[in-house]
Amino acid sequence: MNKDFYDLLPEISKAITSNYLESELLLGKTNKPLPTRSIIIEIINDLRMLMFPGYFSSEHIDSAGSSYYSGHMLAMIFNKLKKQVALALAYSEKDTITSESPEMIRKSEDICCEFFKALPTIQHMLLLDTQAGYDGDPAANSCEQVIFSYPGLYAIFVYRIAHELYKRNVPFIPRIMTEHAHSKTGIDINSGAVIGKYFFMDHGTGIVIGETTVIGDYVKLYQGVTLGALSTRGGQHLSGVKRHPTIGDRVTIYSNATILGGETIIGADSVIGGGAFITSSIPANTRVSVTPPELAIKNSSAKSGSELSATNYVYEI
Repeated sequence: MNKDFYDLLPEISKAITSNYLESELLLGKTNKPLPTRSIIIEIINDLRMLMFPGYFSSEHIDSAGSSYYSGHMLAMIFNKLKKQVALALAYSEKDTITSESPEMIRKSEDICCEFFKALPTIQHMLLLDTQAGYDGDPAANSCEQVIFSYPGLYAIFVYRIAHELYKRNVPFIPRIMTEHAHSKTGIDINSGAVIGKYFFMDHGTGIVIGETTVIGDYVKLYQGVTLGALSTRGGQHLSGVKRHPTIGDRVTIYSNATILGGETIIGADSVIGGGAFITSSIPANTRVSVTPPELAIKNSSAKSGSELSATNYVYEI
């Protein structure tokens, strides 16, 4: 006869508790709570309401009340964010330092002040990204539709917020933010990437942009594009090393193209065709296309079935 769960409970609990004691990683640091994921997601939503109040705020904001609204939202978000930043910073410090320590409070407030000073610039960048979405997609009926509906704009919004915290060496929070956007949109942008103005991801699903990627201005990506590293076998030894490509201004990269390597540079005004696999630099003003495979169909009396020819990569300059 099978044992009742409550007969098994003491044995299972003992084994799990033993794992706790053998690995401090499972319990985390004593008296060192991590930032709260749900509050960080709240902060993302609050910042979205601050940036685009006409679309995501539960209140109707007109020009007369806009100053009060922005001031109220800024103060509320600041108080939320500084606590989470203090938790993130303190977790990485020696045991005597907590998020309530005067030095952590002061440091988190300084970081948040710099972060909030950058918000007007981020907002301007997002307006350019919105315009890029509208200009680049004939299916877009309006800029309002891009703001309200497009997952690509949400992903770049979260990235631009997270990037400001990444630049200030805030642990945990930038990655929590971008992974939240990744889970909602299928678009994976590391907060360390550097992305210029007027950036648009058409459809967007499956796009991956690695930590040390540099993307210029007026760049357009389609679904499934990967801007990645040639190899991650070096693990932590590669931390801080440029592992991902540089994409020049006004480059278009079509669906499912893969561009790898920290020394790989795609020159300005180039077009990368769908399905291309690139591990070396491409000069400016270059069209990279992939020769479509030829489908050879044989009738039922043939000895072998259908077959596909190999795919060749053609660089047209």
